[in-house]
Amino acid sequence: MDSEEVVAFVASEASDVIELDDDIEDESLMTDDEDALSLTETASVTVVASSADVDATQMYLREIECSPLLTPDEEVLYGRLARDGDDFGRKKMITCNLRLVVKIARRYMGRGLPLPDLIEEGNLGLIHAVEKFDPERGFRFSTYATWWIRQNIERALMNQTRTIRLPIHVNKELNAYLRKVREMTQKLGYEPSLPEVAEALDKPIEVLRKLLDFNERITSLDVTVGKDSDSPLVDFVSAETSDEPDSKLEDEDVTQSVDGWLAQLEFKQKEVIVRRFGLHGHERATLEQVGEALGLTRERVRQIQMDALKRLRRILENKGFSGENLLGIG
Repeated sequence: MDSEEVVAFVASEASDVIELDDDIEDESLMTDDEDALSLTETASVTVVASSADVDATQMYLREIECSPLLTPDEEVLYGRLARDGDDFGRKKMITCNLRLVVKIARRYMGRGLPLPDLIEEGNLGLIHAVEKFDPERGFRFSTYATWWIRQNIERALMNQTRTIRLPIHVNKELNAYLRKVREMTQKLGYEPSLPEVAEALDKPIEVLRKLLDFNERITSLDVTVGKDSDSPLVDFVSAETSDEPDSKLEDEDVTQSVDGWLAQLEFKQKEVIVRRFGLHGHERATLEQVGEALGLTRERVRQIQMDALKRLRRILENKGFSGENLLGIG
């Protein structure tokens, strides 16, 4: 059965299955040696909350290493048993594919959920795949299960790591853009500009600009602005009809302090901050506009901004302010 038939089958079984990325590799080609190595590497780089979690994760990985992969004939045998309601066949299909879940879960590390949570979500997808699998279709179970495993993990990431949930298609398009930027950076030796990425993806620049707006950080207006203050940030946000920010700062005799803080930043960091936040007579500018003014890519401007905000946070905290709350950075 070719990939198009697999897609058609999965779509007929569940209308909400997320599209499989074009670059997904066939998990059924994973060898025992590759799999064992992947588990060893996973155990060594797992980032979790406590040493107890680390021990539990490593113990789990060692346990599932003992479960051999099923042969095609065994998949048909146990798949039929599971389909007919046999508990032994169902458990066999699940336990012998737990390593597949770990292999897939590793690809999503660093996106906001620890590895144990990713594995747990992937295992739920695996269980669902076993319940839906029809061995008479003629394709490997690992190929079919990959869809359900990835769907569960991706939905968990979307639901649990964002303040505002993004539609599935938006999240997929955003991931496709970020993946293309990484690929082009490795190939070209520099960060591609937005027009270059738009051309590579065959999408209008304006569409990508709107897409990237979804990736902006969210900050609550109810956070307090200082350690010794109960005033929420919303009290310091000006209305559209209010005076310009510079005049407000002058009235409150704060301009000098702000200039002093900005003077401690590197040149590019200072330029990005004053342009992004409309200081020193500049209009508030988007990441793209700042990049065009300074000859930098949008992503590079974002990185410089984050570095500058982190540095300002340390400066503010030394002055008795809560830099994390004021700037909305972690």
